[in-house]
Amino acid sequence: MVTPPGYAGIPRKGHLVFDACFESGNLGHVDYISDFEFDLFIRPDTCNPRFRLWFNFTVENVRETQRVVFNFVNFSKTKSLYRDGMSPVVKSTSRPKWQRLPPKNVYYYRCPDHRRNYVMSFAFCFDRENDVYQFAYCYPYTYTRLQHYLASLERRNLPYLQREQLGLSVQQRRLDLLTITNPENVSPEKEKKLVFLTARVHPGESPASFVCQGVIDFLVGQHPVAQILRDHVIFKIVPMLNPDGVYLGNYRCSLMGFDLNRHWQDPSPWAHPTLHAVKQLIVQMNQDPMVSLEFYIDVHAHSTMLNGFMYGNVFEDKERVQRQAVFPRLLCQNAPDFSFSNTSFNRDVVKAGTGRRFLGGLLDDTSYCYTLEVSFYSYMTAGSTAPVPYSEEAYMKLGRNVARTFQDYYKLSIIKDNIPNQIQSPDVDLQTGNSYAGKGVGVGKNTSDREKERNQSVRH
Repeated sequence: MVTPPGYAGIPRKGHLVFDACFESGNLGHVDYISDFEFDLFIRPDTCNPRFRLWFNFTVENVRETQRVVFNFVNFSKTKSLYRDGMSPVVKSTSRPKWQRLPPKNVYYYRCPDHRRNYVMSFAFCFDRENDVYQFAYCYPYTYTRLQHYLASLERRNLPYLQREQLGLSVQQRRLDLLTITNPENVSPEKEKKLVFLTARVHPGESPASFVCQGVIDFLVGQHPVAQILRDHVIFKIVPMLNPDGVYLGNYRCSLMGFDLNRHWQDPSPWAHPTLHAVKQLIVQMNQDPMVSLEFYIDVHAHSTMLNGFMYGNVFEDKERVQRQAVFPRLLCQNAPDFSFSNTSFNRDVVKAGTGRRFLGGLLDDTSYCYTLEVSFYSYMTAGSTAPVPYSEEAYMKLGRNVARTFQDYYKLSIIKDNIPNQIQSPDVDLQTGNSYAGKGVGVGKNTSDREKERNQSVRH
């Protein structure tokens, strides 16, 4: 409870009670400035004072029509989407759906009272005395929510879905691995095309979990494209690579203060057990001559850019560079919020320990490793004049479009492998799900037409 300095009487309505002692909560302490203004300090990641961005807390004991200004005064980043109109999300007990605060009530500025550091302030009016209000940096997606979601999938007893515990975190939380494919694809004597996807290595990047759930929902559904993909591809998905960090409300680090996405080269089974388990599995699969590990995609959220976009690796082989651009280009066609112009390919030294960079060097030249980023805030579409804020559903839709894009990609790949009749189903419009003919690289075109279109896709 925050009361005026020197106040010793019985707490009154309007003496705000702040709380972040719950799963994925984060708030360090609160300074009383006046009855209407409060300075809020984000708790740094556990064992690492460098990272302060994610917040998630409740406020109660409010007075009806009480107006307040909350100032977040210790962000560890200066560049922020708050400069571009982003606003925090809020819900209350009587209105349990998250919604963004009006951007006109949010300010991001250099503050003379805080050594000219950047401060984010927002004005808010409490309108219901008995409500508990919750504010967060972005839509939270907790470890418990994931466990409930995975348990609900298991209860469906789908023959093409397997859930297993790949390992445990330092605090003994589950590291889940999903395998989605038709059961006959996993027989030891059969050659396997494999796609590996991970999310939430950075725990505060909650949009990554919504994208990942969108991928899973699509792949386990009855859409004809999902059925085709399950027939020909094995999907392995680790939906939460840093469960302790997520549970604790960290932004970037694990319980012990490690940025796990800088430790792929030599993860410790003791300090980085979840990362160690995932790396071991990938290395083991890569050594299996019957497995072609074709994609590794690590899903993140970005705090300074709009839209979805990808990071890829740089190669000396120009043809490999062109081939690596195919999947992002196809995704750009299927997802209106995905930006190919924001997509970049690099070999930054500071990114050497990331999954994308490490696995890009480990796997052979038929494998492609990407970081898929999605904005914490919004996206611009081809015809839009203003940014469209992301919702939970919009994040999941991006995930569904990522999954659908593999059908486009593998039509190209299947033709290249000279197995044109491997997919017997008609082409499917990725937006509507309706069958269509004559689009993309489909069965029924002659070889020269298909070759022309494949080369066109690579060049574009």
